[in-house]
Amino acid sequence: MRRILLHHNYYKRYYGYTKKRYGDYIAAAYYILSQNGGVRFAGQEEWFRADRGGKFSWDFLKFKNIPLEAVDASETLMNYDGLDNLVPLKELKYLYMNHCPHIDDWCLSRLHVFQDSLVELSLAGCTQITERGLAALHHLRHLKHLDISHLDRVADKGLVCILLEEMLPHCEIIGMSTEDGLTSLTDESKLAKIRVQNVSDT
Repeated sequence: MRRILLHHNYYKRYYGYTKKRYGDYIAAAYYILSQNGGVRFAGQEEWFRADRGGKFSWDFLKFKNIPLEAVDASETLMNYDGLDNLVPLKELKYLYMNHCPHIDDWCLSRLHVFQDSLVELSLAGCTQITERGLAALHHLRHLKHLDISHLDRVADKGLVCILLEEMLPHCEIIGMSTEDGLTSLTDESKLAKIRVQNVSDT
C-alpha cells in the first residue's frame, strides 16, 4: 500500500509541474498515459498509448497547443478524483472508460462539463454504475453514441433504455434495448421514479 501511495504522490506532483509548464492538454495526456491509457489530439489519426510495461513516447509534447479530442481510460483506475484531470478539456469529443472498477454514479455526475463537446461515451463493463448515474447523462445533448453494455447493477434495463432515449433522442444506445420495456403499471411507476430522481439531480 505504501508503495502505491508513493507512486500516486509522485505522479500527482509531476502532473502539477506538467500542467504549469505545458498547459491543460499535455497535463491531461500525461495523466492518462501514466494510467496506461491512450489519447488522441484534434486533427490527428495517431493515438498515443502506454505499452504493457507502462512506457510511452514523449512525442505528445509536440501538441502543446492542440486540443485533446479523445481519451481512452479503459481498464484503468480512473475515479472521481482522477476526472479532475479531464475537466479542463472543453473540446473533448470521445471518452472511453470501459471496465473501470471505480467509475460509479458520482463520476457520471461530473460529465456535465462536456455537454457542449462530447459525442461518444463508452462505459461498458463499469459494474459500479446504476440507473441513477445514467440518468445524470441528460446534460450530454450532443451525444451520438453511448455504450452501456454489461452494467450489472442497472436494474430494469428496458425502462432505463426508454428513459435514455427520451433524454438523448439523437443518440445511438448500445448494450440495452426497450424490448423488455413497459409491461405493467408497476413498470410505469418505476420509470416515473427514475424521472423524478433525474429532475431532482439537475
